[in-house]
Amino acid sequence: MNSEPAPRAVGHAPTASAAAATTPRRRSMLRAALTGTALIGAGLTVGASSAGATPTGATRSRPTTAQEALRELAAGNKRWRTYRERHPDESPAVRAALTSSQHPFALVLGCIDSRVPPELVFDQGLGDLMTVRSAGEVLDEAVLGSIAYGVLELDIPLVMVLGHQSCGAVKAAVQADLTGEELPAHIQYIADQIKPAIDRSKEGDARVDATIDANVALVRSRLAAEPDLAAKVDEGKLLIVGARYELTSQLVHRVA
Repeated sequence: MNSEPAPRAVGHAPTASAAAATTPRRRSMLRAALTGTALIGAGLTVGASSAGATPTGATRSRPTTAQEALRELAAGNKRWRTYRERHPDESPAVRAALTSSQHPFALVLGCIDSRVPPELVFDQGLGDLMTVRSAGEVLDEAVLGSIAYGVLELDIPLVMVLGHQSCGAVKAAVQADLTGEELPAHIQYIADQIKPAIDRSKEGDARVDATIDANVALVRSRLAAEPDLAAKVDEGKLLIVGARYELTSQLVHRVA
């Protein structure tokens, strides 16, 4: 993420006191806009509340630390792969409470693959996870901004980069690297971002499989190097981990 200051409008620069007063207002407006504190449509307006407040009416305790979040995700994945899903946080009370606030306990950056929806593979419900999805977990400014919002504005303590077995985006990147073929339109951008993770010490399917893990580790390291996220890690308020979902067993396990 670009660390250079945003360009200012032509004219007089704001004083330090004015800038300090403006920043909290901007942050407050951003929170209100992205947490849905105002619903416009059939004349319905819900009173604003803090984006970090735990929804009232929630029926279970929510993780508040990264380790608690990891344990909850592991428990949910076990329920999923043993066909004992609970489908939590779907009750009328939770739905009503979430109209005015949200407090997700983890953010999952996953692939767009239709076989790996995070809310299902971790057996979580409404308001539990913030999910960001891009092919091959590739980062761009929109993805980085979405993750930063979850961490900096909602105080999410855990970010998980979730790759998966048989990732088509990784396979395409490996194949293009082998053949020199130019991929269509914006798909080439995806391949270019994955290319540094390609494990050329292996051949065939083994290369694709190893690259899936290496790509997760690469994306995780890039996130950890983002200054705002790194500061949260250094303060002990954020954990960034890499994991992989196996289509054959439905198991999620750590890889980075």
